[in-house]
Amino acid sequence: MDTNFDILSSVVKNRRTIKPFMMNGQKIADDQISQLLELADWAPTHGLTEPWRFVVYANPADFCSVHAELYKQNTPAEEFTQGSYDNLLHQGDKASHAIIAVMQRGKLAKIPAVEEMAATACAVQNMLLGATALGLASYWGTGGMILKPAMRTFLNLNDEDEVMGVLYFGHADEQPKGARRIPLTEKVKWA
Repeated sequence: MDTNFDILSSVVKNRRTIKPFMMNGQKIADDQISQLLELADWAPTHGLTEPWRFVVYANPADFCSVHAELYKQNTPAEEFTQGSYDNLLHQGDKASHAIIAVMQRGKLAKIPAVEEMAATACAVQNMLLGATALGLASYWGTGGMILKPAMRTFLNLNDEDEVMGVLYFGHADEQPKGARRIPLTEKVKWA
């Protein structure tokens, strides 16, 4: 019989990045996305600031269209490439949902912004682990315009808020295998 630790260990070790183009287009029920958002809401948070905010697109094409247009409108002509535009426009074609993750800076100035970002990253990780437990594919990306000022403006963020990335969720027919390149013994020093 598996212990809670064994179950958790399996979910953590089997979580994999599955890029949106590897997804198969099958829809996820909105209630499963709500379950993932509930897991996000239980992330650790210093001072109970709960800085995570999410914008959910049940139709990823809606977000991808905005993303591609932000790229087109905010990229100098000499740097613009049609291929990049098309990639952004079609990135979510096979995904079920796209979710923008944002760190909304709390009002407690004594809490460093890095802690608010870490809390939001934990909320995102909770969602990714939940997706794995549900047998769903997930991807956390920061490419394109995600970290650019134009995205901040589009999302009406305050000066101290940060976009943490876009999450794509869906189903995939194949699950990539994981590996670690650096042995744990080289990453840990017991003092």
